[in-house]
Amino acid sequence: MGKSDIEGKYALVTGSSKGIGRAVALMLGEMGVNVAVNYNNSKDAAKEVEENLHKMGVESFIVHGDVSDVDQVAKMINQVTKTFGGVDILVNNAGIIDDGLLIRMSDEAWDNVISTNLNGTFYCTRAVLRGMIRRRWGRIINIGSVVGIRGNIGQVNYSASKAAIIGFTKALAKEVATRNITVNTVTPGYISTDTVDVLPQETKDRIMTWIPQGHFGEVDDVAHLVSYIASHKAKYLTGQVISIDGGMAI
Repeated sequence: MGKSDIEGKYALVTGSSKGIGRAVALMLGEMGVNVAVNYNNSKDAAKEVEENLHKMGVESFIVHGDVSDVDQVAKMINQVTKTFGGVDILVNNAGIIDDGLLIRMSDEAWDNVISTNLNGTFYCTRAVLRGMIRRRWGRIINIGSVVGIRGNIGQVNYSASKAAIIGFTKALAKEVATRNITVNTVTPGYISTDTVDVLPQETKDRIMTWIPQGHFGEVDDVAHLVSYIASHKAKYLTGQVISIDGGMAI
């Protein structure tokens, strides 16, 4: 386990059983950060992340919670606070997609995506913010998306949820700037995860024409950026939207 300037801090990474969230949780663990691993459906995968973190010598436990449900969020944060004493680093990673053209989009598809991606970010952040203010230190890192910047056909709901997180980030950053709390959003492009891997080859080929670098990113690309933002080295970085997308947002 490598030493870092945030060794011993306590983090909650939502949706950290798989994909980007998993990579972020493990990289924070490598930095000596104790990590609460949140999951909604993938308990076995969350347990595997927890076990890997324990091997690094940090504290970790899994915690269930659907971030779109304010009562479940309250229960989750209470459990994390009881175990860790508080949350120093919150990574709002949990998110879903439910794609379709707007003309045929159901109320349910709209509501589910907004509830998880946007409301979940609000619920989790509000629940940990008072403790960060009291301790006068905190890192809130939101995982947005390149489509929140440039849009995408068939993803009006997802694009709207991720674009809203950008406004959320900038406003909250101003509210807590004097309390030594930073708030930033990372906007990944197409990253090699289960969601992207199952796309038809024709779709992958089309997406590749949008990426100047000509290839998909890796989950560790995002995790490295998040771990930097979480560190003391990024103490003067707040209210920013940082794209990691191979050039898609240019």
